[in-house]
Amino acid sequence: MDSQLSQYLPVLLLLLVATGFAVSTLIISVVAGKLGRRTKTKDVPYECGMVPEGPGNSRMSVKFYLVALMFVLFDIETVFMYPWAVIYKEMLHENAALILGGMVSFIGVLFVGYLYALKKGAFDWKS
Repeated sequence: MDSQLSQYLPVLLLLLVATGFAVSTLIISVVAGKLGRRTKTKDVPYECGMVPEGPGNSRMSVKFYLVALMFVLFDIETVFMYPWAVIYKEMLHENAALILGGMVSFIGVLFVGYLYALKKGAFDWKS
């Protein structure tokens, strides 16, 4: 029984060292932060040497988000196409029509979505 408890001693020691490191790092950062010189300029968010003008956040066009979602969509498409391309030769002998039909339907659905986004003007940056 005693030998089983002694096996947990390194885990307990690691837990104590990790906790001590985290607490000491926090204490040192608070003490060093209070010792540093703070000015009004240093307290301005995103300090870069320029006086900030206007609001801190601006409204983005919805088209930006549409393009970002389209990028994610086509990025995921490539993620699904790589495994399909790798096993295509192996599955070609068993059921060629099923594997080709599945990928053609997958690309077809994505192409319809692309045409819809094109029709809605999601890629028109000027307006």
